[in-house]
Amino acid sequence: MCIEPTLQVSFPPAPGKSYPLYFQPLHALPQLLQQHHLSPGNCIVITDTHVAQHYLPSLTHLLEAHGWHPHAVVLPPGESTKSLKYLEHIYNEVLPLGIHRQTPVLALGGGVVGDLAGFAAATLLRGLPFVQIPTSLMAQVDSAIGGKTGINHPTGKNLIGHFHQPVFVLTDTSVLQTLPQREWYSGLAEVIKSALIKDATFFDYLEANWPAILNRHPEHISFIVQQTAAIKTDIVSQDEKENHIRALLNFGHTFGHALESITHYRYFTHGEAVILGMRAATFLSGKKHPELPTSRIDSLLTAFPLPHFPETATFNAWIKAMQSDKKRQAAGLRFVLLQAIGKAYISSGLPEKWLQQAWNFMRTY
Repeated sequence: MCIEPTLQVSFPPAPGKSYPLYFQPLHALPQLLQQHHLSPGNCIVITDTHVAQHYLPSLTHLLEAHGWHPHAVVLPPGESTKSLKYLEHIYNEVLPLGIHRQTPVLALGGGVVGDLAGFAAATLLRGLPFVQIPTSLMAQVDSAIGGKTGINHPTGKNLIGHFHQPVFVLTDTSVLQTLPQREWYSGLAEVIKSALIKDATFFDYLEANWPAILNRHPEHISFIVQQTAAIKTDIVSQDEKENHIRALLNFGHTFGHALESITHYRYFTHGEAVILGMRAATFLSGKKHPELPTSRIDSLLTAFPLPHFPETATFNAWIKAMQSDKKRQAAGLRFVLLQAIGKAYISSGLPEKWLQQAWNFMRTY
């Protein structure tokens, strides 16, 4: 199974609106910046303290060696950083530097850094060039692709944001070896999700190689990253702003985002919440499609440690949080369900007793 070393995200019928995903080492960055007509000068590198200790010094040296003047904004790690407070911090750091509309913003980090840096890039001077350099599995296979940027609000997750497509994405899968184990497991949520909604053969591959994948065997990492990225690239290329097919990428997310919200973004990682959300979505899918092999799916979803479910989280709070989700439409809550492995669709109007049963199922593992 072979994937091309470069993928292309294109948005027909918008001519020329496209960008590449490069699967190359970090040291390719200066050449790629030049290739995309970004001339040396000031650049902004946004990262967090965990990633900075591994990669910021070498990246800074690399950029300086090619004539760039990088200014690093180093933020605390974690979902709570994706906030108005730290967005303003970026503005305060960057605006005094004398930036102009060709000053690139480089997001070196996971999904939180990418979302926040992308929103800053979208709003500084009404739009700066943006480059994604994802360093987590979650970011490499999901959040760095598709142009969604934004911050959270106390009312809910990702409620303030903008679509701001990057100039390119540079994915170096070797950096995943320094990822904490919990974050590796968290990123696998998006890998499983992509297989479940779009590619039954890929799900078979994951199932057959799951112990080795959990243990980060190098022979599997590049393939699962590129295959998952290819699935997302295909979907977002058809639907940039989530008007139809892109909504399928939300499998498990409506449930998971609500779970993150009611636990104040401090208990589960995003991926862990999505894993639990997919368990709820799989349970509901099985109610509508009894032939769906739900136990087979669930065995993959629960094959690694998850935090103990907090007793303080309640069904009523979960439902209320879902009603604040940005994906909710006027007609009510929409859910992504599975008709079969590799075949997803949008459903609405599920009975509340089913949701209660899904909640009970989700919290027991």
